[in-house]
Formats: sequence, structure tokens, C-alpha cells
Amino acid sequence: MNSVIHTSNAPAAVGPYSQGIKAGSTIYVSGQLAINPATGELYKGGDIKEETRLCLMNIKAILEAGGASLKDVVKCTVFIKDMNQFGLVNEAYAQVFGDTKPARVCVEVSRLPKDGNVEIDAIAVV
Repeated sequence: MNSVIHTSNAPAAVGPYSQGIKAGSTIYVSGQLAINPATGELYKGGDIKEETRLCLMNIKAILEAGGASLKDVVKCTVFIKDMNQFGLVNEAYAQVFGDTKPARVCVEVSRLPKDGNVEIDAIAVV
């Protein structure tokens, strides 16, 4: 049986989807932007590392609401608007995940919701 994961510690969905779904022992976290969950505003500070960190903090909050942590993540997909910022995204990603190194895909896209610069989704197994 699938269950919807919802937390006020991560941004509300900006469309017809759930923040996360727990299906058996697997948690699927929808793509997260660098949105402040308290204000609903997208981070516009111009620092792609901070934007990446905020995306991952939103993922962390959803995982925690589902009884998991970043250490349980097995795969992420990273969408970035500018592949020239790949190195900076990697720095922030590595800082947040530490020794945990899930499988990952990173692709450049022409546009993201709310005109974000990075969006990340995750799959975790608990």
C-alpha cells in the first residue's frame, strides 16, 4: 500500500503531485527547488551552491517525514539550467551527502519551475 508523505518543513507542491510517496520500503521524493517552506519563495541569492543545499534540505525534510534520512537515498536526479555550474552543484551536493554517495543523473535543462536554477529528486530505501 502506498502512502503520501507530507510535511510543512518542505515546500508545498507547486502542482498536482505529492511531496513524496512511500511504496513499501521505498520513498520517492518529488523534485525539490530551493523554496523556503515557511514563505513559499524561491531563493534568488545567485549562489548555486546555496540553492543546491536548500533543494537537498527540502528533500531531507520529506525523507524525515517518511521515516528516512539522506543516508537512505539510493538515487538522485539533478536538473540544472547551466552545466557550467556543475562543479559548484557538486561541491554543495558532496557537502550535504558526505560519505553517502547515491547513484545520480545530472542533466542540463532549458527551464525549471519558478525559474529555479537547480531541481533535485530522490529515491530512498528504508
